[in-house]
Amino acid sequence: MILLNERAIHAQGKARRLADLRRIAPKSAPPTSPFVFQAGKGGMWIREPSVTIKHFTLALASLSIRERRQYDTRHTYATMCLMAGMNLAFIANQLGHSVEMLLSTYAKWISSSSDWRELEKLPARVELARNWPKTDDGT
Repeated sequence: MILLNERAIHAQGKARRLADLRRIAPKSAPPTSPFVFQAGKGGMWIREPSVTIKHFTLALASLSIRERRQYDTRHTYATMCLMAGMNLAFIANQLGHSVEMLLSTYAKWISSSSDWRELEKLPARVELARNWPKTDDGT
């Protein structure tokens, strides 16, 4: 299950209203797909980025965002989640990844302003281990 935030739900609502207007517009073929974003040539699913790339490119230009692949929006979402400090298991699940795959791909985006505080924890832990009581066998 993919969870959507309020901005995504709002955008999806606007897209649905536009799709509904297209359906009732004159000379418009009835849609064959129940989805907001209709597949080309009467198909049920969008199988190729060429169906949406023109619209995506125009949207980027109108927002003054440099051109990029549609797939890169997935990386943007992942890095924004990581930079916000969201739970790694949740992010991995949203992307359909394992936590291991998420970390191997996006670990560089996990660093934050709290990194120095994390590093400061190490001496205290080492000192605690040094002073830990010995067992009967001397370990």
